Amino acid sequence: MVDASRSPTTEPAPTQDKTASRTQLAFLSLGALGVVYGDIGTSPLYTLQACFMGQASFPILATNVIGILSLILWTLTITVTLKYVIFVLRADNQGEGGIMALLAQLNILGPNPNPRVHRRRRWWLIVLGLLGATLLYGDGMITPAISVLSAIQGLDVVTPALNRYIVPATILVLIFLFAIQRRGTGDISNWFGPIMTLWFATLALSGLVEIIHHPFILIALNPLTGLRFLLEHRLGGFLVLGAVILAVTGAEALYADLGHFGRSPIRLAWFALVFPGLILNYLGQGALLLHDPQAISAPLYQLVPHWALIPTVLLATAATVIASQSIISGSFSLMGQSIRLNQTPRLKIIQTSPEKKGRIYIPALNWFLMFGTIGLVLAFQTSNNLAGAYGVAISTLMWITTIFLMMLAHQKWKWHPIKVAAVLGGFLLIDTIFWLSTLTKIAEGGWFPILISLILFTLMMIWSSGRQELITRLQTDIEPWDAFLAHLEASPPVRVPGTAIYFTAPNLGVPPALANQLTHLKCLHENVILLTVITEDIPTVHGEKRLDIENLGHNFFHVFVHFGFMQNQNIPVALAAGALKGGVPFDPLQATYFIGRESLIIPERAPWPRLPRRIFAFLSRNASRATDFYEIPAERAVEFGILVNLTPDR
Repeated sequence: MVDASRSPTTEPAPTQDKTASRTQLAFLSLGALGVVYGDIGTSPLYTLQACFMGQASFPILATNVIGILSLILWTLTITVTLKYVIFVLRADNQGEGGIMALLAQLNILGPNPNPRVHRRRRWWLIVLGLLGATLLYGDGMITPAISVLSAIQGLDVVTPALNRYIVPATILVLIFLFAIQRRGTGDISNWFGPIMTLWFATLALSGLVEIIHHPFILIALNPLTGLRFLLEHRLGGFLVLGAVILAVTGAEALYADLGHFGRSPIRLAWFALVFPGLILNYLGQGALLLHDPQAISAPLYQLVPHWALIPTVLLATAATVIASQSIISGSFSLMGQSIRLNQTPRLKIIQTSPEKKGRIYIPALNWFLMFGTIGLVLAFQTSNNLAGAYGVAISTLMWITTIFLMMLAHQKWKWHPIKVAAVLGGFLLIDTIFWLSTLTKIAEGGWFPILISLILFTLMMIWSSGRQELITRLQTDIEPWDAFLAHLEASPPVRVPGTAIYFTAPNLGVPPALANQLTHLKCLHENVILLTVITEDIPTVHGEKRLDIENLGHNFFHVFVHFGFMQNQNIPVALAAGALKGGVPFDPLQATYFIGRESLIIPERAPWPRLPRRIFAFLSRNASRATDFYEIPAERAVEFGILVNLTPDR
């Protein structure tokens, strides 16, 4: 007799699952090659050139080439491999990464911050986190400019006659890049992985050929050669670190894109192809310079034979567009998180993919980045000039990431302070040295990302404090809920059929729109919903935890809708899901949304201290409407104007 439970049709299941798992891992790793490693993968186009033609301007001698190359290789090893790939990727927030996710894990954001964190310390941590977030926008302008410009500069290697077309061609590519953002990256992103695989294979092969001809360059693998270079050149060695850091730009993408691919695919892609390809190409460029110092003008392109120049330029251009796409998409994602955490005015957000919630398009930010990027190309003209502006923002962000990582290791991972200092303190020391070296580049253009960051940071702080002041002002004029219910019992109004939904902040009292309706129309709906939207300090909130409903009596309900900071805040969909489960005692699709729109009053002749209030009023007037942001059908919405006096107290 044959035991059916052990039949051949059921036995191979574990093997099939393992095969499927490996296939999925390979597929995700291929995607990580295209999205995560675009920026760091195109850094060989300009890094070594910037080291010799930047601030330090070292002569191209064998000792200098080997010393600087050793610094590049070990910066990749320590900063990217050890710090980001090994340690930072561990700091996931329910699978999500990025500076905002790291900040959220410290439990100082959201509606219920850690009470053990002192208020002043919490404020400084939020300031540091928001500053780190705004630095990405400055980097989001420089990355497309320097990457695309350095790729198209290969035309000059093909023939100097094409030099005049480099800047115009770069601008055309950038316009095309930003113009296609509104269509999303779903279709073209399928090509990102294969293109970047071909790119890294090209980097590895071209470098390996040169290494075989000049194996002496392998001395650069010894970390002591880089350390000896720093000790011998002192100030010059310190200044060259400001160019060496260009080799690791894009390392933050390892962490920011954690939620898209997961830890294992990102690590596999790094160790299997990216890290070896970068090491081989940098060594090949160094070997080339040992016997041909003139190749410093474009060392990567000089590695390939002349017949392959045009295909390599085209491949490099495609790779830099992919690298630019990564940082632009990251900027959209970060801005979306800031808006949902109410740290930034509401902007129009367009979902570009019905399957991938993280794929969004923000028109205002897109055009802001486009004009800033094109302006950089027109102002700096060459990638070597742009290298002076590059590095300040990313080194500051890396330093902030290390600070938060050390705090997280102590608070969440329960590391002893000695272990934190011993394991992560070295990263902080290295980040500090690199940060100080990039500060010397401020006069050469490093001021630009800092200026962009400070402007955006100031606007975010004005918006955050302005919203808090606005809520405080409204609370002084709002009737407490208990008193309102007592008034209704004493003098019941007319109740008309239907459901009315009013947005309100937590513990605000009677929403102004509700009070206005009762005052002017002398009636209320049969069901009245007070709706409070809460953005939690976690990436996603699952359906069963989405709604909290409190019955206030008299057919009044207070509904709390919880979203993660990575989720689109579609109110009708969230309420409809609650209605299907029987948790919401009304039909949200037939409800009417009453929305208060504040009109802020500020005196015409306001002194300088009132300037932040004027800026806040401007931001408030130009913010996206609540109906658009919460995806409420316009035909189901009614707006009430609310006058709020923001005159500073004397």
